[in-house]
Amino acid sequence: MSEAKHAAEPEQSTEPSETVRERRNREWTDILQELRVIQAGSQIITGFLLAAAFQPRFEDLPPVAHGIYLSLVAVAVATTIVGLTPVLLHRRLFRMKAKESLVALGGRFATAALIGVGVTLAGIMLLVVELVSGLLAGVLAAIAAVLVIAALWVLLPARVQRRLRRAGRDGE
Repeated sequence: MSEAKHAAEPEQSTEPSETVRERRNREWTDILQELRVIQAGSQIITGFLLAAAFQPRFEDLPPVAHGIYLSLVAVAVATTIVGLTPVLLHRRLFRMKAKESLVALGGRFATAALIGVGVTLAGIMLLVVELVSGLLAGVLAAIAAVLVIAALWVLLPARVQRRLRRAGRDGE
């Protein structure tokens, strides 16, 4: 929603007891809570991946595993950066009446970070299963991980949204 449109909104939200400002503050708090979970997970995964390169047997890995590993490190580091970006934005835009923009950007960055976590998890499946059972098994395991992630993170929310819309509970 643009700043101009938002300024034209009444000071009351769809909830009779919550003003637009209160709603924006609540939405921002919700996004920060979501980002805390994403950040912790992505930082732990990134830390483990970075530490793996310093294990004695790392040099013995086949070249394909090294390539997968380096790709995973890149995705994990990018995911961590994306997950931390809303915190930086908040620090830089604090008290500039930019809460609406922060909520919009924070939501986008949270979604991008979740996509990064999903890619990282599927890539970890690929790497670990490839090392244990071969490349074909690794690819199949990664595909299975992507399907589970898609089912739980895309299809399930869409299904619940459809049910809520049919029940007339769009904004809850």
